[in-house]
Amino acid sequence: MTKKDTILETDAEAIRLAKTLLRNARFGALATLDPSDGAPLSTRVAVATDLDGAPLILVSALSAHTQALQADTRCSLLTGEPGKGDPLAHPRLTLKARAMKLERGTDAHGYAERRYIERQPKAKLYAGFADFSLFRLEPENALLNGGFARAYRLTPDELLTGGPLADFRQMETAAIEHMNADHADAVENYAVHFAGSSRGKWRLIGIDPEGIDLARGEEIQRVFFKQPLNDASEVRPALVAMAKEARGV
Repeated sequence: MTKKDTILETDAEAIRLAKTLLRNARFGALATLDPSDGAPLSTRVAVATDLDGAPLILVSALSAHTQALQADTRCSLLTGEPGKGDPLAHPRLTLKARAMKLERGTDAHGYAERRYIERQPKAKLYAGFADFSLFRLEPENALLNGGFARAYRLTPDELLTGGPLADFRQMETAAIEHMNADHADAVENYAVHFAGSSRGKWRLIGIDPEGIDLARGEEIQRVFFKQPLNDASEVRPALVAMAKEARGV
């Protein structure tokens, strides 16, 4: 009897779900290898995402998992929050990655720190401490479990956002500040209309070629553009069109 393959063919729906689980994550379970004996070591970490969707973690040099990453960069991150009922019926994403430390004073660190604090505002209190470091988790592959009998394997190209990332890095901060200061009503409408959330003080916290990230307190919502954008000049027209649709215009 032929053994049935439990891994399904990866399709657009699976890719969208995997990206949503990453972009919506505020925390995850990080597994590293204990340098003292090589055994697995897991802990909970707060999570944000870089522009392309790669996870970012901010960790203390005193923690066991930081020391483990310094000895061996291999790690795994589990994201996806269980809801009501059976926790195994809810989707989750397991990412295999290599941890890359971002050096202070570099553009990459400054940009990642801003995105991290947008997602984790309380981190502003200690992000500048000398004994805290930002790591970017470079995906090598991922396993998506979308619920019972819905397992998929994803490559980094399927998981991460491509496109004109350099242009978006240059415009993102100013665009976010402008939208939150002058168009807070539109930001709230995005969350209500496109993400099905309730009204409240929503903030825009990220813009990339595939969509936007919104936050209200501890709630994060991902909203994808109808089509990926080809360059940063398309952001304003896309946000205006979304605002009109959300208002019913």
